[in-house]
Amino acid sequence: MRTSARNQFNGVISNLRQGAVNDEVEVTLAGGSKLAAVVTRDSSQSLNLAVGKDVVALVKAPWIVLATGADDLQFSARNQFTGTVSAVIKGAVNSEVLLALDGGLPLAAVITNDSVADLELAAGKKATALFKASSVILAVKK
Repeated sequence: MRTSARNQFNGVISNLRQGAVNDEVEVTLAGGSKLAAVVTRDSSQSLNLAVGKDVVALVKAPWIVLATGADDLQFSARNQFTGTVSAVIKGAVNSEVLLALDGGLPLAAVITNDSVADLELAAGKKATALFKASSVILAVKK
C-alpha cells in the first residue's frame, strides 16, 4: 500500500469495544506491542472490523509528539512507544526524527527544529513517541 502517512504498522485486531458513536480498536503489532485506535462506528462497520482481522494502522508523522526524560510522567495519549533515535533529518523549520522502537519497528515524527534542540535529540538518544488513539487511521484489504 502506498500512502503519504510515514508510519504504517501491520497488525491484528486483538480487541474491539463497540460504542454508540465510536469504536475502540486494539491492534497487536509485530513483536507484541499494542496500539489503540478510535474510529467511528460507521467506519468500523464499513471496514468489517473484528477480532482477528489483519489491519494496517496509519499515523502521519506530524501527529507524533516526542518526549525525553518522561519516565516519571503519565500522559493521556493512549499510544506511547519508546525507542532510540536512529536519525535526525533537519529542514528549514522542521526536522524528521526517525526512531527504532523497542519492539524493532520504525517510527517517524516531524517536529520543529526548536524541539529537536530543546530535547537534545540525536542518534542514540532514547525518546518516547506519543499519539492519540483518534490520530490512527485503520485500513483493511478489500
